Amino acid sequence: MSIPRQLPAAAAGAAALVLVLTACGGQQSGSASESSGSGGGGLSGEVVIDGSSTVEPLSSAAATLYRDEQPGVNVTVATSGTGGGFKRFCADETDISDASRPIKDEEIQACADAGIEYTEIIVANDGLSVVVNPDNDWVDCLTVEQLTTIWGPDSEGEVTSWRQVDPAFPDEPLELYGAGTDSGTFDYFTEAINGEEGAIRADYSPSEDDNLTVQGVTGATGGTGFFGLSYAEEYADQVKLVGVDGGDGCVVPSTETVQDGTYVPLSRPLFIYVNNAKYTENEALRDFVDFYVENSEQAASDALFVPLTDEQRQTAQDELAALVG
Repeated sequence: MSIPRQLPAAAAGAAALVLVLTACGGQQSGSASESSGSGGGGLSGEVVIDGSSTVEPLSSAAATLYRDEQPGVNVTVATSGTGGGFKRFCADETDISDASRPIKDEEIQACADAGIEYTEIIVANDGLSVVVNPDNDWVDCLTVEQLTTIWGPDSEGEVTSWRQVDPAFPDEPLELYGAGTDSGTFDYFTEAINGEEGAIRADYSPSEDDNLTVQGVTGATGGTGFFGLSYAEEYADQVKLVGVDGGDGCVVPSTETVQDGTYVPLSRPLFIYVNNAKYTENEALRDFVDFYVENSEQAASDALFVPLTDEQRQTAQDELAALVG
């Protein structure tokens, strides 16, 4: 079911794939070059993507699949974080913005001020993952309350040992790594765990590069961090995945627990945002976006994300059919 997005924005539900055309101004001119057909019905052109480091593997997987279909189209995918991606997108510098959260009111306004209209597409589901060092033999599951004790702003400089999280844990120094402030992962995690977006202790090591979080956690016995489920699965031999008790018992993030909604409160949808004017004017961009949505299940599988359910896939097909009339 489509969920209209108007000013102010309302968060889209994670349970359904929605394609929502959003008017943020009247400008219809796009900066993307018009692609032209090449021999054999092929296309040529450029598609520029930037944004979430979490969504990057998904967009890169879609780009790789698409390259086999249209080798003349150059799709580039950068990772400046969800917030950084929206800054470029609303400045008309990119065609697609990867996002691990819905667009914020101030970002909607920035697009409106620049005359940018966009389409929001939920392309996959994800579960934020809590990980620890593989030598950590005292933690298999953490409650939301324990996670708040570790990551809450009031714990800064105060909670420095695992024993302070639970008396049964050893007196091992906490070493904290996680997403930076430009990341949608940061926004989602802080709101879900600490009750307020952006609320977090400052004495942790932030990065927009999830690989650096992996390196930090693996380098300290007391290390812990958070990032998307795909990274936890990709680096399963380097970090230990921890279950989360959201009030109904411990649940480990997986395809099944994210799809069935039992992994709470750290399940979420993943988005791409598409510039409407460029989608209309740039045949290569339009072809790529259509391909991305139609092949989202394969892209999600290749990138180790949680694929769409049958209902979500059907919703996508119905929405796309309505979109083209």
